[in-house]
Amino acid sequence: MNRSAPLLELTSIRTRLAVLVGVSVVVAAVVGTVGTDAGVPLWIGLPATIGLALVVTRWLATGMTTPLTQMTEAARRMAKGDYGARITTSSQDEVGELARAFASMAAELEQGEEHRRRLVATVAHELRTPLSAQQALLENLADGVTTPDEATLRAALAQSERLGSLVTDLLDLSRPDGRGIPLSPSRIRVGDLLDDAIGETTLQGRDVALVADVEPADLVVTGDRARLAQVTANLLDNAVRHSPSGGTVTLTARASDDAWTLTVADDGPGLTPERAERLFHRFRPGGDEGGGTGLGLAIAAWVASMHGGTIRALPTPLPEERVRAAGERLEGSGARLQLRLPLTPPTSPSPAPLTTQETVMTAAQPAHDPLRGSAANGLAPGPEEARQRRLEGQGTGLSLSRWWPERITQGQPRLLLAALAVGLLAAILLPGNAIGLGLLVVLTAGGAALWLASARRAKPWSWVTAALALPLGLTTVLRDDPVMSFFAVAVAGVLAAAACTDARTVTGMIASVIAWPLSALRGLPLLDRTIRTLARRGSAWSVLRTGVVSLALLLVFGGLLSSADAVLGSWASALVPDISDMAIFRVFVLVFFAGVTLAGLYLAINPPTVDGARLSPRIPEREWQVPLGVVIAIFVAFVVAQAAAVVGGHDYVVRTAGVTYAESARQGFGQLTVATALVLLLVAGVRALGRTSTDRDRRVMTAMNATLCVLTLLVVASALRRMALYQDAYGYTTLRINADLFEIWLGLVVLAVLVSLFTPTRRWLGRAVLVAAAVLTIVGTVGNTSAWVADRNIERWQSTGKIDTWYLSSLPADAVPTIESSALPAHIKQCALSMHQVYGAGDEDTLAGWNLARSRADEIRQRYDDPTRCTDSRGWSR
Repeated sequence: MNRSAPLLELTSIRTRLAVLVGVSVVVAAVVGTVGTDAGVPLWIGLPATIGLALVVTRWLATGMTTPLTQMTEAARRMAKGDYGARITTSSQDEVGELARAFASMAAELEQGEEHRRRLVATVAHELRTPLSAQQALLENLADGVTTPDEATLRAALAQSERLGSLVTDLLDLSRPDGRGIPLSPSRIRVGDLLDDAIGETTLQGRDVALVADVEPADLVVTGDRARLAQVTANLLDNAVRHSPSGGTVTLTARASDDAWTLTVADDGPGLTPERAERLFHRFRPGGDEGGGTGLGLAIAAWVASMHGGTIRALPTPLPEERVRAAGERLEGSGARLQLRLPLTPPTSPSPAPLTTQETVMTAAQPAHDPLRGSAANGLAPGPEEARQRRLEGQGTGLSLSRWWPERITQGQPRLLLAALAVGLLAAILLPGNAIGLGLLVVLTAGGAALWLASARRAKPWSWVTAALALPLGLTTVLRDDPVMSFFAVAVAGVLAAAACTDARTVTGMIASVIAWPLSALRGLPLLDRTIRTLARRGSAWSVLRTGVVSLALLLVFGGLLSSADAVLGSWASALVPDISDMAIFRVFVLVFFAGVTLAGLYLAINPPTVDGARLSPRIPEREWQVPLGVVIAIFVAFVVAQAAAVVGGHDYVVRTAGVTYAESARQGFGQLTVATALVLLLVAGVRALGRTSTDRDRRVMTAMNATLCVLTLLVVASALRRMALYQDAYGYTTLRINADLFEIWLGLVVLAVLVSLFTPTRRWLGRAVLVAAAVLTIVGTVGNTSAWVADRNIERWQSTGKIDTWYLSSLPADAVPTIESSALPAHIKQCALSMHQVYGAGDEDTLAGWNLARSRADEIRQRYDDPTRCTDSRGWSR
């Protein structure tokens, strides 16, 4: 099995999916069952189970969608005219077959596009030579240099006929690779062929001597005269262009028993071995000194292949090796191209393709890991691996890639180790201990890791969020209220997410919070690459893998054999330690906190673009103005009713509603809170979706939203007044105080929205809302709400003589110093504090579970350790 792609050998995508789903479900079921049996809380066990199942799924799914993402990228490039994309796959299933078919199609399209482009170049090249000769002839005739005699006119006619023949040939060349073009063989006198070519070239008027040497002089061969004339003209034109002024070009024809050769030599600079090797390839000319494109020589090679022959560049001798033969020019003073053809060509020629195709890889060897690329044996990523990383990031969708680009794609071993360190720290400090110093240490370690990983840590917004998160984290050691500690940690997490993404708007804040858990999915490819990087660094990964396999085999076979033999079973019981529920709980805590930290670290290094998304206005003016006016009218009616109740007093409320003012207040607070939240959603929706075609429409929208916000502020004030009346009548509780704080926060949000209606931009609104929430949370946590509630109830006792000792005893330890220092009678203190000792939250006597509020409360409760029987623990005591 390929450990990088474990399901690679399966030949059916349906089988792969079945195995993937089955294994993932089994892993999730086993892990969930173990956690449940060990008493792991659901809020820890469920995320840890899902995380482990996702890791297993990611590992099993490696390579399954790689061909699809490669094809997506290739199709996108092909749409832009780039046919050079390559599909690399070793999969044998349906997706692999599709990838190979796609690669074949891409190769065919690339060949067709290349053929089209080269055909255009062929037309330009092949028409240039006869047109140049004809132009020169016509210029000579027009200038009177040449007389229009029969020879001159016949030469012009020959050029015109050659042009017509070339057009016919080019139509034949339009067939793919030039295949299927017929050959018209005839008997050809080589001397006449060379003389005609020299005559046409002479018309160009270049200062180059042309010499033909044919032996035997009456050499006659069989071939297609038009195509051989084309080859001869191309070779001669190439030699003339590369010869210096006053140079000589020699055409030498020789015959043997079954073949004949034509050698064209010039006095040019010659050819290096590298240039000679690529001389006859299209768009790879031996040099551009003569201004050619190399197409003529490529066509010459093609025609030679049609005749069953070859063409090559002869080596150029070194200067000391050149020998002048008697009566001959200096051999090797320039380039020498030799055409070798049979005296009689084959009856069924197989022309070589005009295009030089490059190999397109459509399938790799099974041992190849397409994800590792060229860096399989090192730590630096290669081009193929970098491309694969881009494909992995696009696998979750194009819209996600635009919203959440993966800027850092290299493996991050340090971040993985940092997350594991935070998880290990949590597994050591948190299980078995109450909320206290241990949780603060874990939160500080995780926050520091996010701070150091984020590229935006130096921005002022990051410093503001850190300053607000610090007192929120201190709640775990300053206060003994688990609910408030939970809210404080949650708000600190929102601050951290907003700092990582640099969010500004309200929607940006919401998107930042959502992006944190989504980072667990988005970061799986990076986690995969990180693990691969660690595996390549040494033998640690191999040792770990070997240990896991050995442990699994030990458990399977050891369990079977020890259960089959009593003696071996007793030895195993003595040697194997018992795995307690606490140990399992610690493992779950490690996975949970390490996963949360790792997701946060990915968010820090690859933050999404959370701001900037806007909805296009689509609701016509009348369709938002009328409903908004109805809501305004309802709020006006509510404000009028409240004014009537204030003017009429308690008797008016009893007479009209049938309930007391306090009872009316109790019934309406929750509804007013919901109404305030709905108004915020309504205003946001109107501003985002409401269409405004004119300045008047925009002014109307601003005025109506502002009116609604002002009325909503009055509703907030009414809700707070109702709660105050209810608390005066029925007493204070921490829940009611927290409800007040939440309503105050909603009021601040409404006020901020009202201000944003008259500011040029509202990008500051999101941060203002988050800062207000953080400040109010700090007020409710660090400000010791429990002590304040106890103090208010004691003041109420002083005025009414009634107090709920059971509720006092149920307050967190934060209220104990206030109760002890109050003016309550000793027997009431004794009752409340002794009951608090019984019903209060337990605490582990460890450093990790230390909490300042509990520590102070323990010192006080020791002086009230004699329980007192209260007449009615739920009643009121004097």
